[in-house]
Amino acid sequence: MLTTKIPYYEPTGKEVEIFQMAAENTLPLLLKGPTGSGKSRFLEFMAHQMGRKLITILCNDETSAVDLVGRFIVKGADTVWMDGPLTTGVKEGAIVYLDEIAEARPDTLVTIHSLTDHRRTLFIERKNEELVAHPNFLLVASYNPGYQKGFKELKPSTKQRFLGLDFPYPKASVEEKIIIGETGISESISKKLVQYANLVRHKPELGLAETISTRLLVSCAKLIAKGLPSRMAGRTAIILPLTDDDDTVTALQDSFDLIF
Repeated sequence: MLTTKIPYYEPTGKEVEIFQMAAENTLPLLLKGPTGSGKSRFLEFMAHQMGRKLITILCNDETSAVDLVGRFIVKGADTVWMDGPLTTGVKEGAIVYLDEIAEARPDTLVTIHSLTDHRRTLFIERKNEELVAHPNFLLVASYNPGYQKGFKELKPSTKQRFLGLDFPYPKASVEEKIIIGETGISESISKKLVQYANLVRHKPELGLAETISTRLLVSCAKLIAKGLPSRMAGRTAIILPLTDDDDTVTALQDSFDLIF
């Protein structure tokens, strides 16, 4: 959907230019990076910049082709067809965003294959109808390559249908600017949060399934900006969401307390 407020986004490389080129050439795009690294915010920013409608589909292991394409529903005494979000995007020329595409069932992903090559068509099996995508239609997906490695991997036949854009966590100076831009927190607090994040990110021995994301740092900064003591904010917004292991919580809290 279009919003009047410009989503805050701090470019980290050439991702804005690459996205524009992909859109101009109607090339599907895969945003690759860890949780909370700014993939969804980047897409909101680009949709706003380009004046395009954004339709987000949150993928999970129950996401079916019907959920994407549409279904017949009973309405009063009639049976009518209701378009799914993908069909709506194809017709209207929207940006359709498959968030965490690897979570979707493999048989569901087959539905998008004809939209990601020269055909740019969507076949609606239940209506025996083939739709040609609107010239402005763009398919974008996000993918976390490191999440549950071996269990939630995309098949090469799917990955190779997309251009790839890498979204690692930003370098310290950029991440500090993002935190300040999102929350209005002081530069000194922002620097400490990024220092803590990079300390934890370089400690694989902690055994965290996911490390500290920029999103968690922003959440922590928002709590501090509202007056919550920094150590309590760190525990609430960063440490406890990361792990349930008591020893790891203690180790993370000790490190946070040393910096703050």
